Amino acid sequence: MDKTNSPWSVPVVVEDIPEAGLHIEIEAPAEARAGLAALAGLRELPQLTAVFDLTRQGEGVHVAGRVSARVGQTCVVTLEPIENRLEEAVELRFAPVAGPSATDSAAKGARADDEPPEPLVGGTMDLGAVAAEFLLLGIDPYPRKADAQFTPPAGSDSSAHPFAVLAALKKRLGGGQQ
Repeated sequence: MDKTNSPWSVPVVVEDIPEAGLHIEIEAPAEARAGLAALAGLRELPQLTAVFDLTRQGEGVHVAGRVSARVGQTCVVTLEPIENRLEEAVELRFAPVAGPSATDSAAKGARADDEPPEPLVGGTMDLGAVAAEFLLLGIDPYPRKADAQFTPPAGSDSSAHPFAVLAALKKRLGGGQQ
């Protein structure tokens, strides 16, 4: 998701983060929840909160926290409305956007399993967009009620197969026995 177009924006300026760190708790307003619900194809998004601990690391910032939400969806089996709880852990690093030479030297010192840092644009990070991104990544694309069981429609013949009509036609035309 393009963080600049997120329905929920909570910008934090790196210079406003004290050396001891910063604890932030945010709650999405109704308009942001409605926008995110539409974006994610949810029936509703009655609750979305996030808790973050920000720690300065040189010019960058380490962000650790949790995104919590209640999401209203539709069961893929019964088509009934259901509500699910979502809890997503957040662990990110933000760093200033660097030129190619700084990026190359940083890449040489990085381990293979390290993710590159998120870019700090203008010395600012958007925690609302971060929370929205983790929400969207955590939503179950195929929500299902706990007791939902798929049963084929009544009257369907389980022995029928896609070519049953062709086999019957072949028999009728005398091509069934060779």
